[in-house]
Amino acid sequence: MASDDVARAFWDAAEPALSRAGVRTGTMMGFPCLRLHGVFFASSDRKSGDLIVKLPETRVDALIAAGEAIAFAPNGRRFREWARVPRRDPARWRRLIDEALEFAGA
Repeated sequence: MASDDVARAFWDAAEPALSRAGVRTGTMMGFPCLRLHGVFFASSDRKSGDLIVKLPETRVDALIAAGEAIAFAPNGRRFREWARVPRRDPARWRRLIDEALEFAGA
């Protein structure tokens, strides 16, 4: 997938969240991301295009156990509250971004 297509998949899924108060774009470790009042909650790996979302650790563990996500572990260090979602499914990505936004606002 071309890098423009990778970015488009994330931003298309992120579009509804961008209409919410306090949500802004930015970068996190060089990845495009969404922030709520400065708190990172969703991103996309610019190479693979995988969705990366911040959720409660128990939710991340459940997604991994169900085979719906993999651990987000840049440089070999796992971030327990972050899940990497490789399967591009716009509707699912929107739901996970909304879930991450809710978690960021908690």
